Amino acid sequence: MATSLAVSALSLRWPDGTVVFDDLSFTIPAGRAALVGANGAGKSTMLRILAGRITPTAGSVSGTGVVGYVPQHPQARPEDTLADALGIGGTVAALRRIEGGSAEPEDFEAVGDDWDVEERATAVLDGLGLRLGALDRTVGTLSGGEATLLAIAGQLLLRPDTLLLDEPTNNLDERARGLLTEALERFGGTAVVVSHDLTLLDRMDSTVELYRGSVRVFGGPYSHYREVLDAEQAAAEQAVTSAKVDLKAQRRDLVEAQIKLDRRARFAAKAEAEKRVPKIIAGLRKNAAEVSAGKHRGLHEDRVDSARDALDAAKEGVRDDRSVRIAMPEPGPGLHRTQLDDGPLQVVGPERIALVGPNGAGKTTVLRRAIEAARAAEPPTMIGYVPQDVRFGAAEEGSLLDAVRDAHPDLDAQHAHAALARMLFRGRQSERIVSTLSGGERLRLALAIALLGDPAPSLLALDEPTNNLDVPSVELLVEALKAWEGALVVVSHDRAFLDLLGLTREVEITR
Repeated sequence: MATSLAVSALSLRWPDGTVVFDDLSFTIPAGRAALVGANGAGKSTMLRILAGRITPTAGSVSGTGVVGYVPQHPQARPEDTLADALGIGGTVAALRRIEGGSAEPEDFEAVGDDWDVEERATAVLDGLGLRLGALDRTVGTLSGGEATLLAIAGQLLLRPDTLLLDEPTNNLDERARGLLTEALERFGGTAVVVSHDLTLLDRMDSTVELYRGSVRVFGGPYSHYREVLDAEQAAAEQAVTSAKVDLKAQRRDLVEAQIKLDRRARFAAKAEAEKRVPKIIAGLRKNAAEVSAGKHRGLHEDRVDSARDALDAAKEGVRDDRSVRIAMPEPGPGLHRTQLDDGPLQVVGPERIALVGPNGAGKTTVLRRAIEAARAAEPPTMIGYVPQDVRFGAAEEGSLLDAVRDAHPDLDAQHAHAALARMLFRGRQSERIVSTLSGGERLRLALAIALLGDPAPSLLALDEPTNNLDVPSVELLVEALKAWEGALVVVSHDRAFLDLLGLTREVEITR
C-alpha cells in the first residue's frame, strides 16, 4: 500500500554556504507524483535527498521505506552483465553453482529466499518491453534507451516502497515511454518522477512544484497544475493592470489637489496684499490654510504611496517565467522554394514535419543525409540544424559571445549580441561561460547560432530538442517554434510536444 512522504523543516546548504533549501515542510501524496520546476530549482537535488544520497543540513524525510532511485544518467560498465546491472549478479552466479552441484553454505546464503530471482527479473524486463535474452549478455550491447530501462528494472526488482526517477524518458522512443508509463501505473508504492515528458506528467496523480525556494503541492496531473497556475497568473496580471490604473488616478488626484492648493494660496496672498482683511485675521487664515493644505496634500501623498505599494505587491504575484518569450528571426529568402529530399523525407516550402519511429530506425541518419544533400544542391537551401547532442567544441570554456562568433567568424559584435538577445541572453549574460549552461540554455544558444546566416535559414531542423529540458524550457521552445514562419523538421519521441507544434504531417521511419 502506497504511503505519503513527509518532508519536515528541511534545509540544505552547500559547504561554501550557498542555500539550496531553507526550512521546507510539505507532504507528497501517496501514488504517482510529478516533481516540476525550472532549471536550477533543485529537482534533482531534492530527489537525491529523498533517496538518502544527500544528507540535509537540517530537517527530515519520513515515509520513504525501501527506496529505488534512478538518476538522470544511470551508469553501468559496458562489460557488466545484465544480471550485474540489475543487482542480482551474485545471486544468479550462486544459483548456477548450486545447479551445478555445489553444496557450499555461502552459495545458499547468497541465494536466500530469491530462488525465483531470474523469473522475477525476466518478468520485470518484459514489463518494460526489454526482451534482451540471457542475463549474461553485456550492458555494452544495449542502446541508450535500453540501458535506462534496465536501470529502472533493477530498482523495481528491489520491490521498493518509494521509486524515484530523474528524467526517465530521455532516449526512449514512443513505445518505450508508453511501457514505462504502464509500469508506473502498476507500481504499488509511491513514485516521484522528474520529467519534461508532458504525456507522462499528465498520467501522474499529483504535481509537486519547486519555485523560488518554496514547495507547493497540487492535487492532480500536470494539465490541472497548469490550469490552476494559468488562472492565478491571469488574475495576477489583471491585479497589476488595476493597480497601475489606480496609481495613475491617485497621482492625477495629487496633482489636481496641489493645483487647487496653489490657487488658494495665491488668492489669499493677493487679498492680504490688497489689505482687504485685517493683518491679524489674514495671518490666522494663512496658518489655518497651511495646516489644512498640509493635511490635504499628505492625504493624497499617502494614497499615492498606498497605490504604489499595491502595484509592487501585485507585481510579486506575476511570475517572470510566464512572461519571457524567444524572439524568432524572419526566415531567409526562398522560403517557398525550400527543398529537402532524401528518399522518405521530402520538404517543399514552409511545411512543418515530424520524423517519427522507434529507436534505431535511422531518423537521425535520414535527417543528416537530407541536410547534406540540400546544402550541396545548387542553389543550396539554407538550413539551421540543432543536433541531439548539443556541443560547442573549443567554445565550451569560452563565453556565449565567443561561441556565436566562433560559429560565424565574419559576424560583428553588435549582430552577435542581437542574436543572443533574441534567445533571452541579454546584456552581460553574453559573458557567461558555455559549460555552465543548463540544458534549456544550451538549446537556446544552439538556436541562436543555427538561425544566423546571410541569408538566414529558411528551414529549421531539430533532432530530439526536448531531451534534457525542464518543462518550462519545453513550453518556451513550443511557443518559439509555433512562431517560426519557415519550414520545420523535428525528430522527437515526445508525442505531447509534437501535438503542440501545428504539424502539417508526420513521416515514419522504420527499420
